Amino acid sequence: MPQQRTSAAAAAAAARLKYVKLGYQYLVNHIVAFLLVPIIAAVFVKILSLGDDDVAALRLRAAQLSAAEILSSAFAVVGVATAYFISKPRAIYLVDYACYKAPVMCRVPFSTFMEHSRLILKDNPKSVDFQMRILERSGLGEETCLPPAIHYIPPTPTMESARGEAEVVIFSAIDALMEKTGVRPKDIDILIVNCSLFSPTPSLSAMVVNKYKLRSNVKSFNISGMGCSAGIIAVDLARDLLQVHPNSYALIVSTEIITPNYYQGSERAMLLPNCLFRMGGAAILLTNKRRESRRAKYKLVHVVRTHKGSDDKAYKCVYEQEDPAGKVGINLSKDLMVIAGEALKSNITTIGPLVLPASEQLLFLFTLIGRKIFNPKWKPYIPDFKQAFEHFCIHAGGRAVIDELQKNLQLSPEHVEASRMTLHRFGNTSSSSLWYEIGYIEAKGRMKKGDRVWQIAFGSGFKCNSAVWKCNRTIKTPAEGPWEDCIHRYPVHIPEIIKL
Repeated sequence: MPQQRTSAAAAAAAARLKYVKLGYQYLVNHIVAFLLVPIIAAVFVKILSLGDDDVAALRLRAAQLSAAEILSSAFAVVGVATAYFISKPRAIYLVDYACYKAPVMCRVPFSTFMEHSRLILKDNPKSVDFQMRILERSGLGEETCLPPAIHYIPPTPTMESARGEAEVVIFSAIDALMEKTGVRPKDIDILIVNCSLFSPTPSLSAMVVNKYKLRSNVKSFNISGMGCSAGIIAVDLARDLLQVHPNSYALIVSTEIITPNYYQGSERAMLLPNCLFRMGGAAILLTNKRRESRRAKYKLVHVVRTHKGSDDKAYKCVYEQEDPAGKVGINLSKDLMVIAGEALKSNITTIGPLVLPASEQLLFLFTLIGRKIFNPKWKPYIPDFKQAFEHFCIHAGGRAVIDELQKNLQLSPEHVEASRMTLHRFGNTSSSSLWYEIGYIEAKGRMKKGDRVWQIAFGSGFKCNSAVWKCNRTIKTPAEGPWEDCIHRYPVHIPEIIKL
């Protein structure tokens, strides 16, 4: 009985605290309105109290103004308005996007993956066991895909096979995007292709230009070596270019080519990507054309880029490495989450003032001042980003990444559902994973007009880049897309460990 009374008292106290917090948030976030209402009321009362003599005096004073004074005032107003509109950055719209969906023949169930591992690494059973333990805890499902060259025993990661994968992924995504938007190749003014580890000559951007016969004056860029956060870097570059090139379309292609980076050595840190990275890619169409504002899905609000490149440990976290046996692969060290956390803190510090309501910024400021002046042991205040965003798209780099961000940002399971389900269905598709996640939210019919989306990506360097989008219109559940044949099965329960 005493325990029940204690529980009831605790629940009542929590409810009171909740209402106090809601009241504080409402008061601070609407402080301007609370201050303006009395001022407007006072002015209104003053106007109503004016007598006939006061009104006549005001009319006389207005009639005495000279033509020069009237013209100078008008020119000043026009000049200020012109300067405001000229300095105002152009609005950037996301017309639409398309994600690549690999064919069923590329599917890699756990049993197939482990059978191939045992055959490929038959002289190194410890590496096979390591990959099995990683796969059991990875959060991936049975439908993720690897390129055809990796299905051979042994794999054939040749340059020809890598180009074949790039052509299939990139061209399929672009074809789907052009079919959805009706934009023709000759309409493209800016092309940006980002692929981190596969950077051939001729470049992937040149491959796209030649395939689609883009105009000779198209502004073409090829981004490599930027890791899984390169998709946001490409968006940032496109935004800058669209600011100086009016009435333009920018095509972004984000992908990672798996074929040449499949590792067959014995270094454990380099075997990890074999278990997580899978085929994927996305094509995104941005524009600054005002006429596209009606049909565009999203409007770009902010892009924030931060990195920890000055820290030597960052370069040891993710990089391409050659082991003594001469095998090349991607290295992921144990310091990865530490450096990622530092990069995330820097990004939050930058983006917080741009998106958080005044109530959260004030609490963060008070806590910061308290720790500096009174007690440095005070627990730092973590802003409630749920007040700034309706949807969160966290890079599906692995279960540990999603878990850490969910804990640090105090998000609910629903907020990270799109990230977990993308990892389960498609695996880590590198920089394109953010678009599979938005596709999941749309396929669930959850994206409404005015909703704000926060994309958070991590990459080598160590970078944490994020983009903020505002939904431009309520998006109907799409009939096509990577989730069309499986969205009815999601969300699914993902156990901590799947015994193989």
